[in-house]
Amino acid sequence: MPSNDSAAVDHIQDLGAYVSASPSSFHAVHEAGRRLDAAGFTGLDERQPWEGGAGKFYIIRDGALIAWVTPEDAGPTTAFNILGAHTDSPSFKLKPKPTTGKFGWLQAGVEVYGGPLLNSWLDRELQLAGRLVMRDGTQHLTSTGPLLRFPQLAIHLDRGVNDNGLHLSKQQHMNPIFGQGDPVGEDLLGLLAEGVGGATVDASEIGGYDVVVADTQAPAIFGAKGEFFASGRMDNLSSTHAGLVALIAHAATSPKNGPIAVLAAFDHEEIGSNSRSGACGPILEDVLVRISDGLGASVTERRQAVAASFCVSADAGHAVHPNYSEKHDPVNKPVLNGGPLLKINANQRYATDAAGAALWARLCADAEIPYQEYVSNNDLPCGSTIGPLTATRLGIRTVDVGVPLLSMHSARELCGVQDPYYLASVTELFFRTAA
Repeated sequence: MPSNDSAAVDHIQDLGAYVSASPSSFHAVHEAGRRLDAAGFTGLDERQPWEGGAGKFYIIRDGALIAWVTPEDAGPTTAFNILGAHTDSPSFKLKPKPTTGKFGWLQAGVEVYGGPLLNSWLDRELQLAGRLVMRDGTQHLTSTGPLLRFPQLAIHLDRGVNDNGLHLSKQQHMNPIFGQGDPVGEDLLGLLAEGVGGATVDASEIGGYDVVVADTQAPAIFGAKGEFFASGRMDNLSSTHAGLVALIAHAATSPKNGPIAVLAAFDHEEIGSNSRSGACGPILEDVLVRISDGLGASVTERRQAVAASFCVSADAGHAVHPNYSEKHDPVNKPVLNGGPLLKINANQRYATDAAGAALWARLCADAEIPYQEYVSNNDLPCGSTIGPLTATRLGIRTVDVGVPLLSMHSARELCGVQDPYYLASVTELFFRTAA
């Protein structure tokens, strides 16, 4: 799929719709499942036996999703081509006993999730979203719509803030307001129960919840030539969406041969991936083993398939900031709309090596799209992704890539209109290409 403005705009608008439908990781996999159902995929239950063979399938485990397309001629040693991403974003998570407040204000008790850029969450209309688990084990998605705000202190009461810098205590200052009244007589869980669509939920029956804070402002295209896109949660729904779009397009071709195409969208990457639905957990290996079993693979044949497999770890990266260019490598300075990043780190914070770099160069050339190299400034620590985790845990060859952003971990991040489309285009080619 060569680049063109119309296709890129269509893709970015669909990304905006996906982000808007996905205020939490649980919503992100639900919306992905809905789209996969519409494309003829079959949702499978991990607790039940699976029939092996060709087809298009997916499973959801908490806030993670694995989807795959097995071609008609797949056999015991057929390789897996995996696009790895994650569904969670830096935010705030609702605490136990969440209804607090003082001086007539109602406030929500929240805990920092991951590494959000705290000041970017101030003075915004925010919602609560996630899953409620009832005492009988049933689960419901909830989203409240605009409900919360972290109000900033007026400059008249902090005259030196522009000179001395803004300091925010995570405990003292990051307590959003959601109303007025006496917290003793109010119940935030009642508002979460009201946020469940299509079902009547008794708040007193809520046994547990995984609920986060999310921005409610709609995504937007802007800029002198409409070249920019602003949205929350692009780290890393930009990659999850690209993989989803590419996998659905690949499945529509009804592939007869080639690799088994897999989208692995993990949860909890922003807090280290150590969970049953994270990249350090067994979810991807569980699915790959069961796919191999369904194809009649022996242990040795499964190892052959893994040895021939490849994972593209897709996670958002940094574009050069015009006001802080000294924070970037002096030579490698990626720009928005310059193509997806090939992320490289000598200390294997990214899993890219020469073989992965060569594969990525070939895929981008064949897809007729540009790409850019990213390496961090030596004086700054380098972040990481699910790439090294997947490579280490499963032994699968891995390369790290992603869409360049400004304002990463802000409540509202910024990318170029072209780059997410470029990523989806090369991913679709990757899904059908022997690595």
